[in-house]
Amino acid sequence: MRKRTPDITFVDSAMSSTFSLRRKEVVEEEPPVSQMKVRWPALFTERQISKEFTRLVSKGLSKSFFEGLDGHLSKLIPLFRSKHYEDIPEMTSILESLDKDTTNQRMRTAALLGLPWYMQENSSKFMKICEPSDCEENVIKGVVIGILVVVENVMEPLPASYNDVALVIEEEVVMRHMSEIPNAFLNLMGMVYALNLDYPKELKFTFEVIQHLFNAPQEFTL
Repeated sequence: MRKRTPDITFVDSAMSSTFSLRRKEVVEEEPPVSQMKVRWPALFTERQISKEFTRLVSKGLSKSFFEGLDGHLSKLIPLFRSKHYEDIPEMTSILESLDKDTTNQRMRTAALLGLPWYMQENSSKFMKICEPSDCEENVIKGVVIGILVVVENVMEPLPASYNDVALVIEEEVVMRHMSEIPNAFLNLMGMVYALNLDYPKELKFTFEVIQHLFNAPQEFTL
């Protein structure tokens, strides 16, 4: 993994053959994520997160997540609009931004960002948004698990482009360049399974809904 261009075939084979060893370590020892990143660097790539999820639950991560999410978009967005959010400007801002452009990807983003507010949960400790000039260490301080979004305009909830979208675990950026927020949620859910992580306490119901949307099992065994 230290090579500029790792041998993907070899990495796939090595990760597959060490799966049982890795699961034993994750479940029994519960090492810090920073330690896991040093010992198993390949696991912190989109390719291996997807493969690890399949090893665990025998399902394709991307296919099950996006098929489930897309299958509920036509219900979720109208459901969001059916309520009044005078005391929740964040939800109002999301829906107003969606009105400007209702492409499928923006609807995915709006559904995932709006779900916590609809579930009456606060995502401010989970979803961190900053500008490129901001100090990332200060922004992600105290974040146990979350998503960091770096954009030029922090006031736009559904930006047309991102400087970076990253995953944060235990106050450390563990993956970057997720391209967009839906992809970050996808990989974060895969990482939750791969590293045996707990859902954010402040978003317990939100993550249970997301889990149900793409039909992932709640429990799995070695």
